[in-house]
Amino acid sequence: MSLFAPSPSNVLKDRYGERYRWLLLMAVMVGTIASIIPSTSVNVAIPAMSAYFGLGQERAQWITSAFMVASTVAMLVTPWLLARFGYRATYAGAISLLIVGGIAGGVAQQFEVLLFSRVAEGIAAGLIQPIPAVIILHAFLTHEQGRAGGVFGMGVVLAPALAPALGGLLVDWMGWRSTFFMVVPPCLLSLWLAWKYVPSSAPGGNTSGQDSGKLDMWGLALVSAGSLSLLNALVAFHHSHSQAGVLLAVAVVSLTGFVAWQKHLLRTNRKPLMDLRLFSYRPFVMGCIVAFIYGTAMFGSTYLLPVFMQMGLGLSASYAGNLLLPAGIVLAITIPLVGRMADTQPTHWLVSIGMLLLAASFALMLWTGQDMALWVLAAFIIVGRIGLGFILPSLNLGAMRPLDKSLIAQGSSTISFIRMLGGAVGVGLCGIVLEWRLAVQAANPAITQAQGRITAFHESFVMLTLLCLVAFVAATQLRSPPRKSAA
Repeated sequence: MSLFAPSPSNVLKDRYGERYRWLLLMAVMVGTIASIIPSTSVNVAIPAMSAYFGLGQERAQWITSAFMVASTVAMLVTPWLLARFGYRATYAGAISLLIVGGIAGGVAQQFEVLLFSRVAEGIAAGLIQPIPAVIILHAFLTHEQGRAGGVFGMGVVLAPALAPALGGLLVDWMGWRSTFFMVVPPCLLSLWLAWKYVPSSAPGGNTSGQDSGKLDMWGLALVSAGSLSLLNALVAFHHSHSQAGVLLAVAVVSLTGFVAWQKHLLRTNRKPLMDLRLFSYRPFVMGCIVAFIYGTAMFGSTYLLPVFMQMGLGLSASYAGNLLLPAGIVLAITIPLVGRMADTQPTHWLVSIGMLLLAASFALMLWTGQDMALWVLAAFIIVGRIGLGFILPSLNLGAMRPLDKSLIAQGSSTISFIRMLGGAVGVGLCGIVLEWRLAVQAANPAITQAQGRITAFHESFVMLTLLCLVAFVAATQLRSPPRKSAA
């Protein structure tokens, strides 16, 4: 079945013709960009918010963590919402929640209200982000899916590249509240585009509400408790190993219970939150391994690189931001080019090349030092972003093309959840390893304090290099199924 099976979506296709699927992709791309803005633009305002609310570092980190936890868990709810309410209602509802979160954060007078706004924004972002992959695999023919993913990826990547710079300007000109309000204009545009182009049907052209069943509340509670405990454990590790151990134990018990509960629901023919039949497809399993490590490396390096440039090399914050900008532009150019390649080349090779380039970028950081020309450092970062450009349009296609059409929505939400969980773990893991190695190097009397700091960062980059090499091995098993003729 297709997105354009007999349903209300046929009216839209008849109205706009063959270009309709590209208009639909544009509509969800604007909404996805809007959902990414709060994850990056608000970070530059954290010092100002900490000063306004009188926050210490432990409470301030929840401005970021609340968004990430809510976003990670919400991704698993998207398939049920799509089946129950259809594309348009789910998408428009999430965009509306994003507006509410942005306005609530912008007017917040108490820190608790600010946290509510971040949770609301995170839930909205988590609901929105799996939808584009579902639409690409349903609405586009096999030979167009890579190009569609490349066009979509280019637009989405520009948002995190530009949003921090814009957010920084807004903080300087109008204060931290403006970073919350900046999400409202693209959200309003998204609602208008959703009304025009997003169909009311469910995935596969089904009528919404036909086969949704009840939302798995027990599963949602278990996976929420497990994810929250895991991320809190990584934060707690910095000040209390015993508290971190307890939280890790809770995370393991909760996530194990979640898997057991999902198996029980499948045995009794009820709708699970995560359909474990997905993991009977070897390419999908390999894709999830790559997605977790890729999320760890991408989000971990996004945290580690600016800190390294400021703390290790002594550069200013604005200088560090300028050094990252060329890599973001190269990434935006790479994605559509690789997207076209994904229509004709095996996706497992594209993802493998990307993981090798990402590993090489981290390995090259071992040659960085205070006497290095900054253009060389920028070039090393660009190598990694080219690697991301190979991974982004290829990974979902390689992991999800073999799936049965009925599992595509579940597959998109599951791999998005795993990638986001990996990202959250990556930030915490990089912080833990860096703090540990800084303490070790500080105790070494044979080197200066500056040398010790750079060595500690080098050791953290070694960890990311090894993780990427593990993901490379998994990526080589991410083989696409034989192509079907486009009918």
